[in-house]
Amino acid sequence: MSSIAAAGQAIRTVGIVGAGTMGNGIAQACASVGLNVVMVDIADAAVAKGLASVSGSLDRQLKKEKITQADKDATLALIRGSTNYDDLKAAQLVIEAATENFDLKVKILRQLDASLMPDVIIASNTSSISITKLAAVTGRPDRFIGMHFFNPVPMMALVEIIRGLQTSDATHDAVHAMATALGKTPITVKNAPGFVVNRILVPMINEAFFVLAEGLATADDIDAGMKLGCNQPIGPLALADMIGLDVCLAVMEVYLSEFGDSKYRPCPLLKEMVAAGRMGRKTGRGVYAY
Repeated sequence: MSSIAAAGQAIRTVGIVGAGTMGNGIAQACASVGLNVVMVDIADAAVAKGLASVSGSLDRQLKKEKITQADKDATLALIRGSTNYDDLKAAQLVIEAATENFDLKVKILRQLDASLMPDVIIASNTSSISITKLAAVTGRPDRFIGMHFFNPVPMMALVEIIRGLQTSDATHDAVHAMATALGKTPITVKNAPGFVVNRILVPMINEAFFVLAEGLATADDIDAGMKLGCNQPIGPLALADMIGLDVCLAVMEVYLSEFGDSKYRPCPLLKEMVAAGRMGRKTGRGVYAY
């Protein structure tokens, strides 16, 4: 069994709370490098769906001959599904990967804090919620950190490591080593709304909506311009449809509220499209029709 020696602590087992898209992706990434994984969700059906998603992801890699059948079997054998928080007690690191909702995350973190040994590190996969605020609801704020993976986790190389005001150097170093051992490239950022990637990305998407609303170019031409002129793999408007226009709007509203700067004003067209129920791919219609 593999372990990751980090900050004097050997990470052999990783706990994950949430078996959805992000949770099962993190589980796959951890198990694929030989770590034990315990993936917990509230219902057996959710756990089963998460395990099936990992199997399907591995099948796609197998079809592309990136892994062997033995690799797939070994990875799946290391992931244990559960609905019981007590099964996380063997972990040296627990990653919360639940829905992006502050109250829900606080509820989960308080449960984890009460059930885990005091030296266990807790990380949140949040993409927007303050790590400092989340750390403050636990009894181990120095051993709490943000570990923001990107979707799809097995494919995306980046992990944003977010330090709350209370996060210790030892915790940071352990999680940085962990991310590197997963084959990811970690970047360290301070706690702030949107951290680094979304702080830059979502305002760019918002500006693309202003350009569209002003009639400077068609949606296709705006996206083609950014793909061909800036070497982006997907245009900002198509990306907004993938993320969800409602999510993009919510993020911009958080920035406007937190920073109080009018440069974060959501584009009226973006607000109008969300009001019309055109959220992007998930509703079949956004900037584009699906």
